[in-house]
Amino acid sequence: MENAGDTRDASHDSEAGHGSEAGHGSDARDDSFDVVVVGGGAAGLAGALTLVRARRSVLVIDSGSPRNAPAAHMHGYLGQDGESPAALLARGRGEVTGYGGRIRAGTAVAADRLPDGSFLVRCGDGSVVRARRLLVATGLVDELPAVPGLGARWGRDVLHCPYCHGWEVREQPIAVLADGPLAVHQAQLWRNWSERTTLLAHTWRLTAEDRELLAALGVRVVEGEVTGLAVQGGGLTGVTLAGGAVAECRALVVAPRFTARSGVLTGLGLPTVVVERDGRAIGTCVASDPATGATALPGVWVAGNVTSPLEKVPGAAAQGVSAAMAINTDLVETEGRRALEAHRAGAGAGV
Repeated sequence: MENAGDTRDASHDSEAGHGSEAGHGSDARDDSFDVVVVGGGAAGLAGALTLVRARRSVLVIDSGSPRNAPAAHMHGYLGQDGESPAALLARGRGEVTGYGGRIRAGTAVAADRLPDGSFLVRCGDGSVVRARRLLVATGLVDELPAVPGLGARWGRDVLHCPYCHGWEVREQPIAVLADGPLAVHQAQLWRNWSERTTLLAHTWRLTAEDRELLAALGVRVVEGEVTGLAVQGGGLTGVTLAGGAVAECRALVVAPRFTARSGVLTGLGLPTVVVERDGRAIGTCVASDPATGATALPGVWVAGNVTSPLEKVPGAAAQGVSAAMAINTDLVETEGRRALEAHRAGAGAGV
């Protein structure tokens, strides 16, 4: 993947003089910005914060639907362990606006590239804003297996990431739902946090080798299709099986399909690609340069789960910062070329 910062076309150098080229952060028009950030999660806000501190005019369009909203706490973020996702985002919004960035509640539904290389971003309420560059950090949607009740408990005791939630359910009865090829891997992984790990065969056919490995690890296999959840006192107590039996668990591990929220990029010709793990499809993402988040289209960057489905909050924030640095560098270089051209034109006119 080529870095968009290194693959500019001529239209980048003929941009209209709006944004902060003349005034570092002061908008020439109220609906025109150096950078529009689509998505107000950790990746988007971290990118926006970096850009406003670089004296860029920035608008964050935030739909208010972060992926980790159901979770009461997040973990593994150095200095923020145990913080609620909502509190982190609220603090991040305050930091961005404290430097002059703007945040607008709404949903960006499409973007069009203009002849001068800038972009028009169209929102669900009919409003339109202009951006010299785009940073898309819209995240993904976790598509859960078709078992009744999973959505209501997602992020509480229906889980998928042991690094996010394993410590909180350590040594408790944990059940892994087998509805795909990653189930045995998940059972191995979660066995690290609890010796009381069970694999629910559900609709997946286990091989003899799978069963031998699970037996060696002390992971019990429960046959029968899972039909629902058993909840008592506000907490998960087990899963119900076809025929009426209940398998005990305090946490149920599932493997969602990670589907990128990429609709705003469709009209720009940036489709999603299939994400594979160990040769198996686990979802979709928008392809980008792994170091900078640059996409195949000059002027557009992505960060966070929309391009890295397995990334956690700290990594998503780091991607937002890296993308923002690349965007600012791209703008600086464009402005330098324009200044040089103007200088040469002025020197020539004076001869």
